[in-house]
Amino acid sequence: MKNQILPSIIANNQTELNERFNKVKNLTNNFHVDIMDNGFVKNTFMNFNFKLPRKIKNKKTNYEAHLMMHGHKAMHWIKKNKNKVNLIIIHHEANNFKPLLAHLKKQKTKTGIALKPSTSINKIKEYLNDIDQVLLYIASGLGNYGGKFLPSMLNKIKRLRKLKPNLDIEVDGGVNNKIIKKLKKAGANKFVIGSYLQNSKEIKKDFDGLKGLIK
Repeated sequence: MKNQILPSIIANNQTELNERFNKVKNLTNNFHVDIMDNGFVKNTFMNFNFKLPRKIKNKKTNYEAHLMMHGHKAMHWIKKNKNKVNLIIIHHEANNFKPLLAHLKKQKTKTGIALKPSTSINKIKEYLNDIDQVLLYIASGLGNYGGKFLPSMLNKIKRLRKLKPNLDIEVDGGVNNKIIKKLKKAGANKFVIGSYLQNSKEIKKDFDGLKGLIK
């Protein structure tokens, strides 16, 4: 289990995807891709046959896909795109969650479970031994860049870390240089960064600053 910062990527088309990816491609080899279909959340992103590079400067890239989609559409996406990514994150709140999880397990796909802020950790206790990570959404406005951090999520992170000391705990939503240290102290070890980097005028400096805060 190691600390990681993952730039988040969302786009409406390949041109926009290339533009946003190019901003962050030299920062790391680990990236987080948000997939939305205007069903589970009221937004649509990455709803096209996207392409992402498998190598940067001869180093392999790693992508995780956060599926903000309900069951049958998520299943279709997984069957079509699973070879494009290294880990797939599904929402516990999505309909047909259990069949989705069973399918990923059968395919031996690296799997994460995502929770909305309002969903209790108790809902996923039975699955913790069968997955690779949990993503806790810690801000308002799931499905939008720049959500407002919810301080009550710190206790949720602490509780999950106590339940599963060696689990990858990822946090997403409004993560920036002001709160990342608190999130790490609470027990998070993977940090999804969206608007803070995409809107940065000194992106390398800001990324390195975040890395320094989680050492």
